[in-house]
Amino acid sequence: MSLADLTFDQWRTVEPAAVRRIAREAAGLAAGRVAGVGTIEHLGGRFHQVVIERDGREFALVPGGRVTLGFDPRAWQPAPGQEADYAASLAGGFGYGDDLRAHLSHLLSPRRTVTVPTVLMAVTDENLTELPGDMPAVLAGRGLRMPSPDEWEHACGAGADTLFRWGDHCPLDRIPYGHDGPHEQLNAFGLRIAYDTYRAELSTDTTAVHGGDGGESVCGGYGHLLAWLPLATANRNPNMADLVYGPEGEDLCEDFSTRPVLPL
Repeated sequence: MSLADLTFDQWRTVEPAAVRRIAREAAGLAAGRVAGVGTIEHLGGRFHQVVIERDGREFALVPGGRVTLGFDPRAWQPAPGQEADYAASLAGGFGYGDDLRAHLSHLLSPRRTVTVPTVLMAVTDENLTELPGDMPAVLAGRGLRMPSPDEWEHACGAGADTLFRWGDHCPLDRIPYGHDGPHEQLNAFGLRIAYDTYRAELSTDTTAVHGGDGGESVCGGYGHLLAWLPLATANRNPNMADLVYGPEGEDLCEDFSTRPVLPL
C-alpha cells in the first residue's frame, strides 16, 4: 500500500512494518525526514502515528478518504450535569434558547460524509503574519496551504464521533484554562489541536473558526460547559468568524492562527 491509495480506514489495519515504509515514503515526498513513528490505543484498537520533520517544523500524517464528520445533537446523550450547567449559563444571559441541543446545532457543523485527501498537517498551529485573505499566498510560498474545514475536523477528531476529540464529557468543575485536562494531550494523529480556547484557527472557510474562540467564553464567564465548547471538534464558532472576517478583523489578525497543510 502506498500513500496514493491510503485511506483512514486502511490506516487502522496497517501492520507496523508497512507503517515505517509509508513514513519513509511521506518523508521523501515532503523532502523531510521521519521524526517519529508510534502506536497508541484509539477507537478500540491499535492506531499508528507518523511525524515528519521538514524545515524545522513537524507534520503529522493524516490519512483521508471517505470519512464521517460533524455532530448530531439529537443522537447525543448529555453527561450528568451538562444540561444543568447550560441552564445556569442561560440564566446568566448566555446561550441560544432553552434547549442545549438547539444551542449545539447553532455552533456545530452537521453530521455528514465527505472525502478528504491524505496530507501532512502541522503538529502545532502558527500565528497569522498577514490578513486572513493574504495567508494562502504566504503559505504557498513555503509549499503549504491552509486546511479546509473538513480537513481540520477530520484531523482533530481522528474518526471519533464524540463531542470532543477525547469523548463527550468535559470537566464541569473548572474552565479549560490554567488546569490539567484532556485538551492538553496530543490527539490520535499526534497533533496539538483544540488545546487552548485562546487559540482560534482559520481554515479556507470564511464562516468558521476552529479550536477556540480567542478566550471569549473563558474570560466572559459563560459557564463551564460553554467554556469548553470552543474545543469541540465540530465547533465552527460562526459569531467569531463574523468578527475575524469583518472590519474589526484587520486589527485582530495577529490574534488568530492557522494550521499549515503539506499536500502529498
